[in-house]
Amino acid sequence: MGPGRRQEPPLRTPKLSVQVVIGTVLLLACGGGQVGQNPDAETVGTPTFAPAAGAVAAGTVVTISSSTPGASIYTGQTDPPTTLSFSFTVTSAGTWYAQAKLSGWAPSSVARADYTISSVPPSAPTNLVATAASSSTINLTWTSNSTNETGFYVERAPDSGGRAGTFVLVGSVGAGETTYPDTGLTASTIYWYRVRAFNASGDSAYTNTASATTSAASGSLLAFTTTACPAAKQGQAYSCTLAASGGATPYTFSVVNSSSYAPLPEGMSLDPSTGLISSSLVGGQGSYVVQFQVADAASHTANTALTFGIAGANGFLASIFPSNSIFHHRVDFASTGLPVDTSPAAPIYSGYQSATIQAFFGGAAYANLPNGIPAIEVPYNQPDIPVATTVYQSYFTSGPIPPYAPVEGTSVSGGDMHVLVYREGGGGNPPALYEMWQGILLGTNGWTDSSNALWADVTSNALTPQGNGTADAAGLPVAPLLVNADEVIGTGTLSAPNGTVQHPIRFTVNHMLNNWVWPATETAGTGSCTGVPTQTMLSQSSPPSSCSMSGPAGETYRLKASVATPACAATSPQAAIIITAFRNYGIILADNGKSGGLIGTPDSRWNDSDLSCLRSLTLADFEPVNVSSLMVSSDSGAAAH
Repeated sequence: MGPGRRQEPPLRTPKLSVQVVIGTVLLLACGGGQVGQNPDAETVGTPTFAPAAGAVAAGTVVTISSSTPGASIYTGQTDPPTTLSFSFTVTSAGTWYAQAKLSGWAPSSVARADYTISSVPPSAPTNLVATAASSSTINLTWTSNSTNETGFYVERAPDSGGRAGTFVLVGSVGAGETTYPDTGLTASTIYWYRVRAFNASGDSAYTNTASATTSAASGSLLAFTTTACPAAKQGQAYSCTLAASGGATPYTFSVVNSSSYAPLPEGMSLDPSTGLISSSLVGGQGSYVVQFQVADAASHTANTALTFGIAGANGFLASIFPSNSIFHHRVDFASTGLPVDTSPAAPIYSGYQSATIQAFFGGAAYANLPNGIPAIEVPYNQPDIPVATTVYQSYFTSGPIPPYAPVEGTSVSGGDMHVLVYREGGGGNPPALYEMWQGILLGTNGWTDSSNALWADVTSNALTPQGNGTADAAGLPVAPLLVNADEVIGTGTLSAPNGTVQHPIRFTVNHMLNNWVWPATETAGTGSCTGVPTQTMLSQSSPPSSCSMSGPAGETYRLKASVATPACAATSPQAAIIITAFRNYGIILADNGKSGGLIGTPDSRWNDSDLSCLRSLTLADFEPVNVSSLMVSSDSGAAAH
């Protein structure tokens, strides 16, 4: 989610004023009152919500009523609400308000209800149809019956005496997708299929089974013969050549532009006449599933999907900010004596504490796109190119952002699309960190973004100005707080890593508090604390007396000493190193998102099965840490000891 914006409190005007004109009393209504309203009139009954606030299924219709007959109900997601309506539909987590009004009565107080989407598996898809498209392709279609799926798994089985044999997973598509082309099949062969939906809570039941028979082979049938491309490394050169057979030469190769597939990894290009995929310097990292098409001289076409697995080169992230930075400071009680933060603002909100820790990064593609936030290092003399910011704050209008810089989720994702670039020091300039939110490459015309931030000298502890915002909702730097494969693997191997994570790791909750604590400099949240304006910094040493919400931006949480390391860590070495970091350096609240989402870089070296061990922990296993004794200045990340 992008950086938050300061919200000014609504202007409060008197309910009634009285003016005397030639002995006549005129009642003037303002601020929602009614002309002639008796200030001693009865008050309309406060509205109630059904079902009550809490976790509900997506698409739930909530009705609002008042105990006062004939009252009108106003609802909405602003306080006070302004839409005349007796119901609304919950499609995503959020807060709704309702107020009842009746002529001659005093309006009710504003009622509030917070709803979250219950974590349930999606409903089963139906109406699966399989249609042979050629001797090597069968096209599938089905009907989606859910709104909360992450995607759909497609399974295929060989024919066994007129019925399906053993099914195996052959592919997946993202949420809302209801078609799948199964390619690379054998001619004149019966294939069986079934599909099910999935999300983080589990899988749906299967569709009906459906079968189709591929057509007979033809000596001139066009097809790809390339079945895989080699692995790649960020920052290095790369090549892979596509090949095809059949049809009429010459061939023309292209990347299929589709929201269901990734574009070519950043830095790679395709020669349409030779099929050569090449790069002098790979910018991307993680796994990209790219769909290619070959066309012959007779305009026949064939498609195939290939996966590009790219190892990141993120060792530079450990060098961002000095060793005495709060971003490199341990927070475990045993070595620091830092106490639990007892402020009413500090705890993770009770409604989120049951959420499991989930790795929002990994080695495999997520919906065919790299899973995580990438980052790249460029040389000190990388040329600056124009950067136009279109929505929020801008720290730079040009920067060393190369066209091969990786974009979070790639250019087709339409999400946060962070672009993080670390420029090495040299040529009289210190090392610097450039970060963009919703970065979009404009070809040779540079980049555009929705907001950006700059740390012009990361050998210093300078933070961005309080309340000014960054490319992060908490006003924090993104890059140095990402967990990455280089620091976890260390000098070890993928199966026997020996690294350490020496910084707090970014995580998200559904809604942060609408205040921040050091070292954050901004927030985008909800709720408030007594005696403290929203959208300002809270003091951990002089905390407020009460808060309507908890979990401020920038709060660090450590794994409680009383919580045992999960048993799965014994066979999950990558997760075990990250869990150790939970104890020593903690996790830092940096953004709104899925509660318990842990943020890292995409990297083909991650073992996703290993990382699933992190799900054994919940947010309730963590405690807030009072770091106020370390703060030298709210404008500096320097730690006092």
